[in-house]
Amino acid sequence: METLYLLVETEVGRLEDVLRKIRAVPGVTEVEAVTGPFDLIAKVQAPHINAALDTVVHKIRKISGIKSTETLVTVATG
Repeated sequence: METLYLLVETEVGRLEDVLRKIRAVPGVTEVEAVTGPFDLIAKVQAPHINAALDTVVHKIRKISGIKSTETLVTVATG
């Protein structure tokens, strides 16, 4: 199973709506509001990294109210 984390900046006043829509996307296992330059962090899991990235590009980033995203791909250690 591959995992990535997606940092999401939302448009003003759209946080709760965007959070709810991201939670509904298949492959999203967690979404939380955070403080700092981003508003949300989402955990996305899929059998292959390409499938996880496809979820970000073709499903999450198309959600209305998202201003910007940053994708963090996990790497195996040790």
